[in-house]
Amino acid sequence: MSKVVLGLLLGGILGIADGLTAWFTPAVRPVIVSIVIGSTMKGLLTGVIAGVIARRTNSLTWAVAGGLAVGLTLSFLVAYFSPDESGGHYYWEIVLPGSMVGLIAGYASQRFGRMPLRHA
Repeated sequence: MSKVVLGLLLGGILGIADGLTAWFTPAVRPVIVSIVIGSTMKGLLTGVIAGVIARRTNSLTWAVAGGLAVGLTLSFLVAYFSPDESGGHYYWEIVLPGSMVGLIAGYASQRFGRMPLRHA
């Protein structure tokens, strides 16, 4: 499987798992479906970008750092624009799992993904 496709699949699966962890925050249970959908989209985008980085650089360090940076950035933006009812933000609850999605997607894309065959 190519690095980009592996990043896409893994990012989607981990994004769903990330969204489902919101169930442990009782205040957001009424909107759990939208959280899972948003986390899935965030995971898909993170996985694709991590896969592209892994494909272009062929470096485990850059793939992991790039995936982590993308996951961190997207998660921070979601946390920043989603205040809770008291005006605070769920930074740790959103940024930590989103960053882990990027880190894992970057690592797996580089370590287990395959480069496309080049035809002469």
